[in-house]
Amino acid sequence: MSHPRLPVMLVDDEAQALDSFELALRSGNVNNFLRCQDSRDVMPLLAEQDIEVMLLDLRMPHLSGEELLPKITSNFPHVPIIVITGADDVETAVKCMRAGAFDYIVKPVERSRLVASVKTALELRELQRQNQLLRAHVLSDQLADPEPFAEIITNSKMMRSIFQYIEAIANSPQPVLLTGATGVGKELAARAIHTASGRQGDFIAINVAGLDDNVFADTLFGHRKGAFTGADQSRTGMVEKAAEGTLFLDEIGDLSHASQVKLLRFLQDGEFFPLGSDVAKRSNARVVVATNQEIETLQDSGKFRKDLYYRLRIHHVHIPQLRDRKEDLPLLLDHFLEKASKTLGKKKPTPPKELISLLGAYHFPGNIRELESIIFDAVSKHKSGKLSMEVFKSYISKQQPAIKPDSKRLPRDDSAPISFSEKLPTLKQAELLLIAEAMKRADGNQAIAAMHLGISRQALNRRLRQADK
Repeated sequence: MSHPRLPVMLVDDEAQALDSFELALRSGNVNNFLRCQDSRDVMPLLAEQDIEVMLLDLRMPHLSGEELLPKITSNFPHVPIIVITGADDVETAVKCMRAGAFDYIVKPVERSRLVASVKTALELRELQRQNQLLRAHVLSDQLADPEPFAEIITNSKMMRSIFQYIEAIANSPQPVLLTGATGVGKELAARAIHTASGRQGDFIAINVAGLDDNVFADTLFGHRKGAFTGADQSRTGMVEKAAEGTLFLDEIGDLSHASQVKLLRFLQDGEFFPLGSDVAKRSNARVVVATNQEIETLQDSGKFRKDLYYRLRIHHVHIPQLRDRKEDLPLLLDHFLEKASKTLGKKKPTPPKELISLLGAYHFPGNIRELESIIFDAVSKHKSGKLSMEVFKSYISKQQPAIKPDSKRLPRDDSAPISFSEKLPTLKQAELLLIAEAMKRADGNQAIAAMHLGISRQALNRRLRQADK
């Protein structure tokens, strides 16, 4: 797979210099080039072929780099130009930068300096593209191709904006960090990123939680025969299997420091060493990682490397919890009823109208995965007719906070499910506020509101009548 998708244009009248630039950049996993030895051909080539970055020598016959630079920046202002020159002259450097050059490198060119400059320019081009796509999405509020997101059941505007961002970054080779609570659908988002990217390779998913350093290295990078006791044959690592595709690492927050270092080196260089081998292999697998932990907190406590964190979060997608996208409940309920019925070989039951109100008042700590589990349990116990509410009521009642409504003991810690402002409400005010919130969450259904308040429907009805007086 060519990287970057558009070529890096190398302009120098000496073939040996072009070879040197290309060799240096290939060591940094850049392998798509457009070479030009005659400076008079530069403008015609740019008119025909879009490029990512240009390396431009200043001293050339016919048309010098100094003459070309303002023409290129005027006609193709989006192209970063890295000037290469043998003159270590501050005045020339300043002149070039004022003319619009992205960077200025003096010969003899240091390989690491050249690679770093080109990679920075490529990242700039990627950001330019993302901003253009995001602006287009904001204006149109549409997806160019909804198909990659078909498995994610949603009608949420918040989720649609996430899809638009994913579409904008899909073709980027840079890593993606997915964050969000357990059960929100991070792997589905990772698969959507892979599908939207159009990559020809496979989607390879690995849960790295609990893997020690040796197992992690063996899983990702593989090993040669005889690398360790019991290694009777060579093994291909997941990085190699994901070539031309996407490598998804779940629970990345659990990685040991030693494993974090190995992953960072691979992300920086695109190279890896199978266990027992001193010959580097390359892979252009796109890396997507996910965690339900607060990476910033792990970073502050020293449990997660800052350099790896910044490398991983070049693109960051946060998946919201189900409680923040309650408008999706009817769609998800219908989807999981259909799925459970097919799996269990039953006719799809009809849900009662009050079920959405009941589910809408619940906080769903396990998110969509928890909702699916409850629905499967309800369908497995379903006989005929309308779907019973009892499975849902029983489950939700068991998940209520540990402080019971009829408890006589005052809480002695921070486990209370509510908090107060500086000015305390009166008991009557607190009761009215609590009832109003319960009715709001239950969408006006008194039976459901009473269940969440831990009182009978009759007791709630009595309090509501008193409040109206």
